[in-house]
Amino acid sequence: MASNVNPTVRRRRLGQELRRLRELKGMTAEEVADKLLVSQSKISRLENGRRSINQRDVRDLCGVYEVQDQRVVESLMQMAKDSRQQGWWHAFGDIPYSVYIGLETDAASLRVYEPQVVPGLLQTRAYAEALIGGALPETAHSDIEKRVQVRMRRQERINSGEAPLRLWAVLDEAALRRVVGDRQLMIEQLEHLVEMSHEPHVTVQVMPFTMGAHPGVNGQYAILEFPDAADSSVVYIEGVTSDLYLEKANDVQKYSVMYEHLRAQALNVDQTRQFISEAAKSYAREHA
Repeated sequence: MASNVNPTVRRRRLGQELRRLRELKGMTAEEVADKLLVSQSKISRLENGRRSINQRDVRDLCGVYEVQDQRVVESLMQMAKDSRQQGWWHAFGDIPYSVYIGLETDAASLRVYEPQVVPGLLQTRAYAEALIGGALPETAHSDIEKRVQVRMRRQERINSGEAPLRLWAVLDEAALRRVVGDRQLMIEQLEHLVEMSHEPHVTVQVMPFTMGAHPGVNGQYAILEFPDAADSSVVYIEGVTSDLYLEKANDVQKYSVMYEHLRAQALNVDQTRQFISEAAKSYAREHA
């Protein structure tokens, strides 16, 4: 199997297929758990792709679901084997949001709303260092550097010439006004933001303070979509100790509609570039 197999996406696809087989059999997760003498939570984690799955688990589940076609069983077991490979991010050790990185690596498009900071895929290295250091004051410098390296590696998805990630970012004005590092660093970050907005696959919009209340006041979120129709879209909401992944069609639809309202209310692309440039000039005047 090729080394570029994405284990996170393999787990999702495998989990979706196992859920489909269970539902075809007309069984609940609790019934399956009772038959295999495991917890119901294990079955749920296997189906949502959050837990690594081995070939024995697949074989046992196929037995419970009475899958007769050996080719189907072998295909699922191969997916289980692939899902246990390591993605590029594993080389950096324990990354808290590794599931998200796996999804982002395989996504075709990403829509993100950021109310406080510049989105990670559009950050300069200096901004990322200052931001992570400020957000995690008790973290060792080596761990901060590791996180920065991961963030820079993630940016290869939008800098790559081959099928780059389609990124649409709506930022609250607060992300431009919050001084991360110092004013010179902010000038460089905002100039980088304008530069990236000229990429054909990158769209940046700003939601100004003057807009008042809007659909994004509840906080940050991202919507990931994938090139394979078999992979459902995912809404990602970052947390302090744990993250939330929403995959139900109704949930994704609600967040998608909310994002359309955000895009409609935010400054358009040209207005955004002018707005960001003016913010950078204001930092330059203060820095002078």
